[in-house]
Amino acid sequence: MARTSMLAATLLAAALTLTACAGGTAPTSAAKTEGSITVFAAASLTATFTELAAEFEAANPGTTVQLTFAGSSDLVTQITEGAPADVFASADAKNMTKLTDAALIDADAPVDFATNVLEIAVPPGNPAGVTTLADLADPAVKTVICAAQVPCGAATAAIEQATGSHIVPVSEESSVTDVLGKVVSGEADAGLVYATDVISAAGAVEGIELPESSEAVNTYPIAVVKSSARPVVAAAFVAFVTGSVGEDVLSAAGFGKP
Repeated sequence: MARTSMLAATLLAAALTLTACAGGTAPTSAAKTEGSITVFAAASLTATFTELAAEFEAANPGTTVQLTFAGSSDLVTQITEGAPADVFASADAKNMTKLTDAALIDADAPVDFATNVLEIAVPPGNPAGVTTLADLADPAVKTVICAAQVPCGAATAAIEQATGSHIVPVSEESSVTDVLGKVVSGEADAGLVYATDVISAAGAVEGIELPESSEAVNTYPIAVVKSSARPVVAAAFVAFVTGSVGEDVLSAAGFGKP
């Protein structure tokens, strides 16, 4: 285990050298960064990681980043069952820990790179008149939330427990983007999503901030998967996300710093 951890640290150090000048500049001759990697990322990272993948490829000619987005728990299941992934970015520490416990990611490898909080999303005009978390306890309000095993669902449960509230959902979804989709389509009067999802929806929904959101702040970790066929490129991508370019893109999307 010590030898593996040392190798991972060496690879990450090399990647940091490649991206140090601007959090993601073109590689130097110190190491060869080229080839294709597959990044498994939480659904709430869809917009930001799509942008970061394009910027990483531009900064590192010869690289390709394939992206797979889903609920973090679903991605963990896929990786555990042998799906080829080079990098995993989770919407919470709990799901990352599942992979470190399974020795699929080195325990000292994950790096926290962002935070997020929940917000109520409603259709434009807020037809159900939702204003507070308590309104979601009304069975007449069609509310959609994430399933408990998904980070946004775990955060919802934590807020309910901390505040003594009880949401009555009409459905529980496997990813936060599915919750957002039901609000956007008008199938739901309200949905609990991340603040960043309200921003990315760009007017398709309205957001209602939750004072209670401080009870469940999600921290996002990222790490190279031990079975990666291109660990140098994978480590370079992790360094890119956690560097200045990644920080700027994530901040613009509404993510907080870890």
